[in-house]
Amino acid sequence: MDFTVLIPARLASTRLPDKPLADIAGRPMVVRVAERAAESGAARVVVACDHPRIAAACAEHGVAAVLTREDHASGSDRLAEACMLLDLDGDDRIVNVQGDEPLIDPLLVRRCAELLDERPDCVMSTAAHALHELADYLNPNVVKVVLDAGGRALLFSRAPLPWWRDGHAGGVTTLPAQPAPLRHVGLYGYRAGFLRRFPALPPAPLEQCESLEQLRVLWHGERIAVHVAASAPGPGVDTPADLQRVRALFAAAG
Repeated sequence: MDFTVLIPARLASTRLPDKPLADIAGRPMVVRVAERAAESGAARVVVACDHPRIAAACAEHGVAAVLTREDHASGSDRLAEACMLLDLDGDDRIVNVQGDEPLIDPLLVRRCAELLDERPDCVMSTAAHALHELADYLNPNVVKVVLDAGGRALLFSRAPLPWWRDGHAGGVTTLPAQPAPLRHVGLYGYRAGFLRRFPALPPAPLEQCESLEQLRVLWHGERIAVHVAASAPGPGVDTPADLQRVRALFAAAG
């Protein structure tokens, strides 16, 4: 199957300076992400970066990279520019793997690409997995998604979804049984033509309220196919503590 993995990488990070270049077992994190993504069977893996230092680190390790503008408002804007630089358009399939996911499951990446083949009614694909902890269900930093009968996203929210009216009448003490709450995984497949026009779409009011860019897709009447994975993906890296945990996992793996 022919698809491209694009990895947006921005040097500035408030919680973890120079995050894409953080060392993980002797290689920069963005290189570790690219190596993992390559195991998905993608035709090519390209880092879309905003700084020559990231591009140089990729080149040193044989990872393809394109240098994009520094002033993009979002990762989607950066990916749209990368599509133009790489001449990707129309139904070309792209999977967006975040640059801070060095433990991303390659099979999950491939599944997002496969969904675009299987679902011509959808301009995007993404992933989710069942939630099992009440704390995650209530955590606004854990984004939830609910699906329609065809496995497409109905809504993404930071709020506890679905809301169990009768079961939560006396307070939230347990998870709803049916449908099981799903945590959204920030992994996206796109048709390149849609990705190129996405930044020009007006932001949705609900997107601005929830700070969830994927809500713009639904607001404009487009559809997102969702793969429900059997388990959660490996941890990402947002903070120094996250980085230490991932370094320990790489060290344990040998």
